[in-house]
Amino acid sequence: MEHGEPAMWSELQTIKMTYHAIAQGERPWTALGDFMNYWFCYSTTQRAELIEEPLQEPVELTPELHQWAAFCAASVEYLCERYAITCPDWVSAPSYILEEPWFKGLGAHKPNVQTRLRQETPECFARRNIYCGNRIFANKYELAAEVQQRQSA
Repeated sequence: MEHGEPAMWSELQTIKMTYHAIAQGERPWTALGDFMNYWFCYSTTQRAELIEEPLQEPVELTPELHQWAAFCAASVEYLCERYAITCPDWVSAPSYILEEPWFKGLGAHKPNVQTRLRQETPECFARRNIYCGNRIFANKYELAAEVQQRQSA
């Protein structure tokens, strides 16, 4: 599929499918990376469809899978805010707020890193007790376009 080419509905990597893949054992960053490719490149005109369906947490929900569900909900809210898309109601469910803080990132177990993550994490993640910093969704496609534009100027 070429950059910017619209995907067919059956081919879209939705956030619901992404979470399902995580629940089935796929490495979370791989599943989220696939979703981000659709969001930032393959299906930019279908972003609302990528996020409209709510997640379905498994009956046998582990604490780790619940953390990833909360992360997916925070991700949808973050992306909707950033790209001016109406956020679906399902992301504001109180169940997506973690009871304990969850720190993600290199060295996240260290107190000084946790302090930095608390300061830098976007509000929609922090409100859910997830601390991941502010570069979690750096868009490589937009960054590449900016670099190319500067080089041609």
